[in-house]
Amino acid sequence: MLSLFRFGYFILYTERVIEAINPIEFFLLGIRADLIQIGYYTLVPLLLFPFCNFRKTHQLWLKFSVLWFSACFALLFFMEISTPAFLAQYDTRPNRLFFEYLLYPKEVFSTLWNGFRGWLILGVTASGLVIYTVYTFSKSMHKRLAQRTTHHGMAWLLLPVVLVFTVLGIRSTLAHRPANPAFFAVSSDAMVNSLILNSNYTLAYAVYNLKHEDKANRVYGQLTDAEVIATITAEDHLKSADFPFKNYPTVHFQAASNKREKPLNIVIILEESLGATFVESLGGLPVTPNIERLKNQGWWFENLYATGTRSVRGIEAVVSGFLPSRARSTVKLSDSQRYFFTIADALKRQGYTTEFIYGGESHFDNMAAFFTGNGFSNIIDQDEFSNPVFEGSWGVSDQDLLTMLHARLIEQQGSSQPSFTLAFTSSNHEPFEFPDNQIALSEHPKQTVNNAVKYADHALGQFFDRAMQSDYWQNTLFLVVADHDTRVYGNDLVPIQKFHIPGLILGGDISPRVIDTVTSQIDLTPTLLSLAGVSAYVPTLGQDLSNPETPPANRAMMQFGDSYGWLQGNQLTVLTTDGKQHQFTYQRDSKELLPSHQSLADKQIKRIQAFAMAPSVLYQSHAYYVPVTH
Repeated sequence: MLSLFRFGYFILYTERVIEAINPIEFFLLGIRADLIQIGYYTLVPLLLFPFCNFRKTHQLWLKFSVLWFSACFALLFFMEISTPAFLAQYDTRPNRLFFEYLLYPKEVFSTLWNGFRGWLILGVTASGLVIYTVYTFSKSMHKRLAQRTTHHGMAWLLLPVVLVFTVLGIRSTLAHRPANPAFFAVSSDAMVNSLILNSNYTLAYAVYNLKHEDKANRVYGQLTDAEVIATITAEDHLKSADFPFKNYPTVHFQAASNKREKPLNIVIILEESLGATFVESLGGLPVTPNIERLKNQGWWFENLYATGTRSVRGIEAVVSGFLPSRARSTVKLSDSQRYFFTIADALKRQGYTTEFIYGGESHFDNMAAFFTGNGFSNIIDQDEFSNPVFEGSWGVSDQDLLTMLHARLIEQQGSSQPSFTLAFTSSNHEPFEFPDNQIALSEHPKQTVNNAVKYADHALGQFFDRAMQSDYWQNTLFLVVADHDTRVYGNDLVPIQKFHIPGLILGGDISPRVIDTVTSQIDLTPTLLSLAGVSAYVPTLGQDLSNPETPPANRAMMQFGDSYGWLQGNQLTVLTTDGKQHQFTYQRDSKELLPSHQSLADKQIKRIQAFAMAPSVLYQSHAYYVPVTH
């Protein structure tokens, strides 16, 4: 059954599979991976055999075994029938996202019904038929087996042999460590590598990895914690910094490059899934005319890269300046719900009011808990929007959200306190729902990603037209940035072009400027603080790009599944969990990654490994925070 599904995926993605791996090897490795999963399922009744397989308990063991294998088969089938839709959305087999989203049934079901209705009906129907068939078959099988005479002596003799072969099947190797997903990462295409496995295995491995989250990125190197800290704090823009706190080794004082009598208000508009894919001047589609118009009025980032592929990763990078990792975002991790740095916490200590505005339910992805525990004083979400223009699966429309933002900024204008606001949009999220008659559609039908992006851009343009005519414009600094691109896919270990996002800082007295060097989302928080005139202690490792004394670092880092990418100029280094480093040259014009035979110096490899390992080191030691005394 697993091989038949894998054959179906081969048909769907023939070109990518053939380009990445020999098809015969693809299927043989797939069988090997399936034997691991089947071995785990088989091991359960085998281990119960010595305790249950006596004459009086034989029937009980037999009944359990038949039911157990029937349930396992049904689960295997359900996960495989669910996989094509997940592949289409995330370009990989089901992983941690599969069960994380189960926490939000309303949003998930609405997305499935509006975006994958046919597949949802097919999956539910097929799963129901399989469960019924397996149930009927298992009853018949149990009845037949129960009538057989059992030779207990032979069974006991065979048990050690069967156990040994089952354990060998699970290990799949005689090497010191058993096989894991990295063992099957035999190509440079992460999606093809995932197809070699089966979806039960990838999901179970994601669950297993939850207990190792605080150490998730230590797999990328053998550096000690002290070496990691020494390396990451030796960056050019941090060389002259003082690090006065032993338990918070990256905390340093950042003096603002802009000296102001009164600091500016700061507003971050985090755009859902608005990657460079949709910005014509960045090589994308012409569906964001308002961004193209606004970019000439502020700081425009031509080579800005997201750290990950999910909203919580973008929040983590933009709001906290935290480095990406294989673990869940710190927005969700337990030890970062309090005493974890955010720009809101830094500004709150400077006398700012701090607020988060979201058109959906703020509990989604644990945002409300993370924000309230780390510096946000007020949260406005879907329940507080009265008479919205439009309400969809993910909440009110971007126009409603930005109208609320405009009203809040006007209200705060009379306050003696400066304000910080994070506004997070949602209209550009599958199933791409937005109000009618607002834009000239780019294509038909209406609910497509290109139309949703065009609507999000329309709402953004309307907001800034109003903002520029408002009294708060001259004393407010705005950052417009994407959390990530929409669907991230590609046959590269790290598909760089799908991490490229637009970024724009404008408002106040910001003069137009184009930043064409490679920049990361982690650079935005220190830059915003400095431009707003805020000097503060921060633990961030990003660079203040407004500081004229240090040239731009010209680098970005990103996490794609188990692969860690480091882009330096046009050279990409990818670290994989097997300890290897892969070198590529990124052709920006063609958006291609070409294998590079350029070797890196040991010092540069150590630098990349240190940044890859740093999030685990800082999270595990509870060190990404500024002591309250400062």
